[in-house]
Amino acid sequence: MGTIKIHDLSFRYDGMPQNIFDQFSLNIDDSWKLGLIGRNGRGKTTFLRILLGQLDYHGEINTNVAFTYFPQPVADPSQATATVLLKIAKLDPSELWRIQVEMDKLQLADDVLDRPFATLSPGEQTKALLAVMFSESGTFKLIDEPTNHLDVAARDVVADYLKGKQGFIVVSHDRHFIDQMIDHVLSIDREKIQLFTGNYETWRREFDKTNASEKAEKQHLQTEIKRLDATANQIKQWAGNAEAKKSQLAYKHQGRVMMDKGFLGHKAAKIMKRSKNTLNRTETAIDEKKSLLKNIDEMPQLTMNFQPPHQQHLLQVTDLQVGRNGMTLNQPITFELKPGQRQVLLGPNGNGKTTLIKAILGERHLITNGTVARSAKLKISYLTQNFEALHGSIEAYSASDAIELPNLLNMLRKLGFERSAFATRLEDLSMGQKRKVSLARSLCEPANLYVWDEPLNYLDVITQQQVENLILKYQPPMLVIDHDRDFVKAIANLPVIEVRRP
Repeated sequence: MGTIKIHDLSFRYDGMPQNIFDQFSLNIDDSWKLGLIGRNGRGKTTFLRILLGQLDYHGEINTNVAFTYFPQPVADPSQATATVLLKIAKLDPSELWRIQVEMDKLQLADDVLDRPFATLSPGEQTKALLAVMFSESGTFKLIDEPTNHLDVAARDVVADYLKGKQGFIVVSHDRHFIDQMIDHVLSIDREKIQLFTGNYETWRREFDKTNASEKAEKQHLQTEIKRLDATANQIKQWAGNAEAKKSQLAYKHQGRVMMDKGFLGHKAAKIMKRSKNTLNRTETAIDEKKSLLKNIDEMPQLTMNFQPPHQQHLLQVTDLQVGRNGMTLNQPITFELKPGQRQVLLGPNGNGKTTLIKAILGERHLITNGTVARSAKLKISYLTQNFEALHGSIEAYSASDAIELPNLLNMLRKLGFERSAFATRLEDLSMGQKRKVSLARSLCEPANLYVWDEPLNYLDVITQQQVENLILKYQPPMLVIDHDRDFVKAIANLPVIEVRRP
């Protein structure tokens, strides 16, 4: 039986003010199905890279298992899928059957092997890379965000597949997906790392319980801190009054006026010393109580620059079909969007959902049939699913979209950004942090209608709940593509439209 023994692990990136991991210890059994959970930027992918030996760290990691990582890099996606997969697996063509066995379990047809890897849908690419990973026995699998860009059906297939496997760590923010196959949870919190036996719901119940307890304790501590602050200010005032007495021209004692300034100075000095000692003790008590406030993961209410529209008919889509490369992608769809209504588009990857949104937003050359009608004065905030290429500084990004920088930074703080990340270039942020930057931009810009394409991709579960709460509070009109069934059920107030092939 293999184990991964981690002792006193500490790590920080160059330029970071504090460690991501600080003397962290853990033993992992190689039969576990471990879910890795934590807010974006807390170090989930970093932890996997440390296990892979890609980063220098302090502490000890002792193990008798080898690691493999998903998603594996594809050097040349223009090559046939069979060639790509054999190179990743380091297998001879005669051993392709090993990969095909896993492909069959993932409901991935053999005909994809002859196609260029780049032409596979996101779901097909994910399944192919997972098939390669699990074709190799005797390794511990590190699976990083397998559900991003997967449709509902593909997520169910992958979840069912992983149920039959063991010996892996999976990072995923899809609550329904991860709940189906894990038996342990490793939670990277603000100030500590915790291990739970059970699934996502086990962690969620404990998280809610702990946060409620810590929130109550925080309120008590803040009351104490406020009282101690008032005491400290009073002590400073007393000390100031004592100092002022040095300049008094007289000191009354038993009805007589004393003019001895040496006596006055000595008495004032004693009062000052006593006050200073009391002040030091009080300020130490304040610091101690403030240090206890750190671990709670806040879920502050988000805001959005939503401007209720005056129009009653925001968007009218009639028998709309779109095409690409001369091929029509979808059956005709028809819907109307009014204030307060939220329409969700569902369907397998490759059926044209994103292309439909682009056509609705104005790329009329994509339309092969039907019509789109919307007011020219309608202000639309579009959140694209393509944010991976963000680069430059947050300041430059804010200026390019005419968003006030303080507003953007304040929104990012509400979304769980640490202040230290504000100075990081966008290309160096984690995928979840990049997603939050683009989401913050959408929430800050003025809009009458929100069009969001897979907004939950890479977002941690706390942020997902924040976004859900925000939508239910503001009730903005929206057109949304997303594959998270819990999110869709919570926010959609029109019948979901299934986008199908023609």
